[in-house]
Amino acid sequence: MAAISALQAYGSDESDGDISDKESNSEDATAHLRPLEKDRTIKSLQVKLQLNAAPTVDETSDFGSNPYHQPLDPLTKTVSYNPQYDQMYKPQAGPVNPFKTQQQTAAKNTLSGYVEPAHLNPFHFENQRRTFSSYGFAVDPSVDTGGKHIVSNKEGTKPEEGKTVFEKVELREGDKRKRVKNKDAADIEGFEGPWGKYQDEKTVAKPSEEEQTELDEILAKRAKRGKMMDDKPAEEKTTLHIKDAYDYQGRSYLHIPQDLDVDLRSELPPDKCYLPKKTIHQWTGHTKGVAAIRLLPVSGHLLISCGMDSKIKLWEVYNQRRLVRTFSGHKQAVRDVCFNNDGTKFLSAAYDRYIKLWDTETGQCIEKFTSRKVPYCVKFNPEEDKQHIFVAGMSDKKIVQWDIRSNEIVQEYDRHLGAVNTITFVDNNKRFVTTSDDKSLRVWEWDIPVDFKYIADPSMHSMPSVSLSHNGKWLGCQAMDNQIVIYSAINRFRQNRKKIFKGHMVAGYACQMDFAPDMSYIVSGDADGKLNVWDWKTTKLYTKLKAHDGVCIGCLWHPHETSKVITCGWDGLIKLWD
Repeated sequence: MAAISALQAYGSDESDGDISDKESNSEDATAHLRPLEKDRTIKSLQVKLQLNAAPTVDETSDFGSNPYHQPLDPLTKTVSYNPQYDQMYKPQAGPVNPFKTQQQTAAKNTLSGYVEPAHLNPFHFENQRRTFSSYGFAVDPSVDTGGKHIVSNKEGTKPEEGKTVFEKVELREGDKRKRVKNKDAADIEGFEGPWGKYQDEKTVAKPSEEEQTELDEILAKRAKRGKMMDDKPAEEKTTLHIKDAYDYQGRSYLHIPQDLDVDLRSELPPDKCYLPKKTIHQWTGHTKGVAAIRLLPVSGHLLISCGMDSKIKLWEVYNQRRLVRTFSGHKQAVRDVCFNNDGTKFLSAAYDRYIKLWDTETGQCIEKFTSRKVPYCVKFNPEEDKQHIFVAGMSDKKIVQWDIRSNEIVQEYDRHLGAVNTITFVDNNKRFVTTSDDKSLRVWEWDIPVDFKYIADPSMHSMPSVSLSHNGKWLGCQAMDNQIVIYSAINRFRQNRKKIFKGHMVAGYACQMDFAPDMSYIVSGDADGKLNVWDWKTTKLYTKLKAHDGVCIGCLWHPHETSKVITCGWDGLIKLWD
């Protein structure tokens, strides 16, 4: 801009000098009557001296009407006229990207380059493919020599005069096998008909020496593994961690404490529940992840936990919250535990294929049960007159019913198509609901081995964890599509479509969920180790609390407390929230 201004000033001075000379040479008496001529001359000179930075453009009068002078869009797929060669391959206008290589700037219609469409007769393609499969040679498709260039997959293979499978060639040895023929129907014993065997067919396969040696090794390993399975179960031990198992009145730790602010004998739920906010206690003792936790029936003043360290531990929920007793008797991880109605006994199911009955007070193992399959879940019958019977969901798709008194299987419910994950008693304990890996939910009448209700849908997912609400009306099912779905536990067992709880990640984990005692909230663990709390009425996710480092696999809302929730995780910790 400074250069242009200087040029303009220079032009104006020069024009003034020229005009003054003219005026001096020609004395015009009427010059004062024309004062604007000087300004016009200055403006015309300024226009001439202006700089033009635009490039020179080829101007054609018929640019708009003649299509041969119009630019051709390289991305267009349809051209309504016949463009010239120069127009089609004219370089694109605009700056060139200096960072692109020559290969990147080349014309492409695929990621790897430019592919031109080609037509190949399906018969010729199939003919050459079969020829290559049968004879080991075919015409080279990459060389256009009229079929003279042959490729082979074997060294030394000679093309038989270039003939294909479509043309008749002489039969080679082994091309056509001969059958044993005997079409005499009168020969009853030797009649073959059209079903005769091949002459070189072997009906008995005998392994070679190398194959026989390999088979013997495999059979020896199987026999050894079978012996390991037949080994005796682990020896049961128990350890008491408190100083005195009985108090001054002779009462054991099973006695319900009465010196608390909460009435643990009450059957009524709290009037109003509140959201848990922080951890008030942490139980440590398991060396590996905790698989399940259960509260003592009725009172809930004791907590039992089973873990992947094959140990079962009993804890105090109130007062000093001590570790009371450890039960050792399984060789592998314990998957599930279940109390009877009064809490004096409990069952434990482990991956060593054994279910064991324990005395809660003394720690003694009363009985062992096994069906040679892995038990996934175990439940006592809640009826008072059937406390000697329990059912277990097994890995072989069966639900097995045992009688403790005789240690015998008295009933089998065999209708599921996958391993049974949960068993939940409903409808005043007359029926029970089971879920399985076959993504179905079945309802059974007690002692009748045919399910009277089968719930399955293509949109359903497996539900490895099911909890019954405290009022007995609803079943909360943790589904593998990261949802908690609710089913009615009375009469028709219909899904409540308005109650679907989302917002957590549980796919691949059998995370337990639970209901608040007053049915105002729902709690659940998830794969990220968080405790999720939803509102029952609105299904809104209220809060997420970071509970564990690994998976938060279990959570329980204390039935007598307004805001106390117990969680367990695969980090081996059990936490109490309030």
